[in-house]
Amino acid sequence: MPESGCAGKGGVEDVRTTATDPFVHPALFYRDEQEYLAGTLPFLEAGLAAGEPVAVAVPGANLRLIREGLGPAADAVLLLDMREAGRNPGRIIPGVLRAFADAQPSGRRVRIIGEPIWAGRSAAEYPACAQHEALINAAFTGREVSILCPYDESRLDDRVLTDAHATHPVVIPAGSTEERPSGAYDPDGVVASYNLPLPAAPRVPARHFDAACLPTARDHAVAEGERLGLTGTRLGDFALTASELSTNSVLHGGGSGELRVWAEDEHVVCEVRDRGRITDPLAGRRPPRRDQLGGRGLLLVNLVADLVRLHTGDRGTAVRAWFAR
Repeated sequence: MPESGCAGKGGVEDVRTTATDPFVHPALFYRDEQEYLAGTLPFLEAGLAAGEPVAVAVPGANLRLIREGLGPAADAVLLLDMREAGRNPGRIIPGVLRAFADAQPSGRRVRIIGEPIWAGRSAAEYPACAQHEALINAAFTGREVSILCPYDESRLDDRVLTDAHATHPVVIPAGSTEERPSGAYDPDGVVASYNLPLPAAPRVPARHFDAACLPTARDHAVAEGERLGLTGTRLGDFALTASELSTNSVLHGGGSGELRVWAEDEHVVCEVRDRGRITDPLAGRRPPRRDQLGGRGLLLVNLVADLVRLHTGDRGTAVRAWFAR
């Protein structure tokens, strides 16, 4: 493992999305530990030197690299393992990025390194990861926040690297410290391109529900979740998910819906379908206002589930949530 001095000088310190927008969101491409540290440590050290709040949320091995590279300065940085904090990509904006940025005093730039995509991500998780990276831009436009997103060019496939250019207005090529505008920047296009019908569900019975039988639908989901191996807190989170999703269908999805529960590998899956359409791309990813009375359902699901996938369109909406058992 390289020593902290390998980062050198002249690394990534700050880049602007536009001349007027204070939000900064570059993608840093790297191929090895040395390039990783050369791109991340100067970014963090510049923030600490300026007295800015600094956080790092990256996978465990890279978290150890950064902690050791920073040395004693690591004590001033919030360090999170993204494999835990961001297991569900839909949780990262409200539960990691906004949670940290919103807790800081106003008028101070906030710096965050967030690495939500790594080689161990599953094919089921990736579409939610790509949408997450695209939606960061809408979630932070106009705010004094810098979010640097590293991408491992040696281990991630071409589709991921191509999407990174579309979700980040600025990119730093591997082996370089020079930022440049991305010629492929199109975050809205990425959000739309991954808003695809979910893979076919197993042939399990669908439980139809409306306002009169919401408690029955929830009880059915809990019984199935327990039968399939969920216990304790996981079963409670599963019950909350079934309740929130089915209630959303009654209130916002045409008054009724269908609920299915099944086992998939090491997970139990809850899916709810209805006739509604979600028009807000940040639904479920935006922390509620203090005076907000409702609208927390999908956010709660994102915060407790291990993965949430969603498809919405003219013919209705499907939400699928995974829970490890």
